[in-house]
Amino acid sequence: MYRQLLAATAFAAAITAPALAELEPGDAAPDFTLEGFQAGEPASFHLAEALADGPVVLFFFPAAFTSGCEAQAASFAESIADFEALGAQVIGVTAGNTDRLAEFSTQHCASAFPVFAVADGMISDYEAGLLLRPGWTSRTTYVIAADQTIAMTYSEMSPYEHVDRSLAALREMQDGDAE
Repeated sequence: MYRQLLAATAFAAAITAPALAELEPGDAAPDFTLEGFQAGEPASFHLAEALADGPVVLFFFPAAFTSGCEAQAASFAESIADFEALGAQVIGVTAGNTDRLAEFSTQHCASAFPVFAVADGMISDYEAGLLLRPGWTSRTTYVIAADQTIAMTYSEMSPYEHVDRSLAALREMQDGDAE
């Protein structure tokens, strides 16, 4: 019993630990290519190519099949029509439980967007590592503008504001383009 409690406490501390400092609005977004799944099928993604179609919402999450990550993915899936209406693509990226991403893409992403295993160097490039859990990704969301610059950064272990903040940033970008 004590070991289970200790393990649960250690896990909770790791996923609520502060993240490294993230990229700031105006910074260049490092390019990357990823492999993962959408709707249970293999998918690939290259940032520079995707940006030709509009902004990208890149959300890092600690691990597939953990409660906060399930809630975050479901929240993005429920709002996918709003993102599409703003011309944005949504992708999720993780370093945890990557062997189960095909299943996660259908169950918690509702096949609405792809999820990928983090690429080599990506955690450091995007400064998305958990300080107390090396090798895992933080819960950090970036909105990347079509010119490959960071338009918004939000890093918070609670999964509940990432969608709203991303949509607000996209609307602000759209309003700025209309002026």
